[in-house]
Amino acid sequence: MMRYVQMNPQRLATKRLKPGFFHVQRDIIIHGRSYDGVGNTMLLMAQIFAPVHVRSAMVAAAEHGETESLRNYMNSCVLKARQGVVMVSPFISTQEKMVMQVLLREQRPFIILLDNGFRDFFKPSDALFDACASGRVLLLSPWPYDATKRHISRADCVALNQMAEEICSM
Repeated sequence: MMRYVQMNPQRLATKRLKPGFFHVQRDIIIHGRSYDGVGNTMLLMAQIFAPVHVRSAMVAAAEHGETESLRNYMNSCVLKARQGVVMVSPFISTQEKMVMQVLLREQRPFIILLDNGFRDFFKPSDALFDACASGRVLLLSPWPYDATKRHISRADCVALNQMAEEICSM
């Protein structure tokens, strides 16, 4: 908590230096669907996109000792990002979050789809804040902010993964 409070002046200065990356942008239209976003919308102009979607079958196989396909898939996502591909995902599963951590650590660009919209004064968490400030991330949500929303449903997960596929087909 203390570090968070100590970083407030730095975050405020960053937001003032890069206001375009921290204002909620409404009605970003992608394939006829409207999203709200925070971050670098220029990432939508990338030439190549690829989804990060770890299938439950890969996770189940890994739990039974067949880890190669899951490991290969996760490695392929990182390799694509290293080649300049913008990765797109809701980053829901543990394995998808691991890929996102590598993307953040290696400072690779990506688009993350969120299950809840943005409050008026939204700001990303620490790691995403830094990536947002440097223009490496775009956070998108197809739904308005709901203060009562606490858990993501399976239907939301499926819908977000389908939206990631739509974005990748641009």
